[in-house]
Amino acid sequence: MSRSPAAPGGTLVLDSEGLAKAVLRDRTVTAWLALARADDLRVITSAATLVEVVHPRIKAPALEWTLSRLIVEPVTEPLARHATALLADAGLHGHTYAIDAMLSATALAAPGPVTVLTSDPEDLTTLCGTRVTVINV
Repeated sequence: MSRSPAAPGGTLVLDSEGLAKAVLRDRTVTAWLALARADDLRVITSAATLVEVVHPRIKAPALEWTLSRLIVEPVTEPLARHATALLADAGLHGHTYAIDAMLSATALAAPGPVTVLTSDPEDLTTLCGTRVTVINV
């Protein structure tokens, strides 16, 4: 596992797959979380991500423990408006991209540098551009 894509300090953002893998104690995501702790990074996700991550394979106690170790950022009206603008700028719309847009707006509002762990690097890169580092997990 290389440290080069993420600079010290800043914020580590988990999308739904990043969060699900953290709950399931995936080795790669666990290593990123250890690096985040060592570098004193904020570890966050969007409240909208919780809607996506809950499913029968996710055990509630493990999810609650994982959430207790990170910050769940609320979806506010200004954030939702920023997400809408990101979608418009990218020429996207609709429910297919809504949660990715809210997560992207959350990432862009976070103290930088920002690294996002995602299973959807194309959409996150489209929405965030080069303003965040996107890592496929």
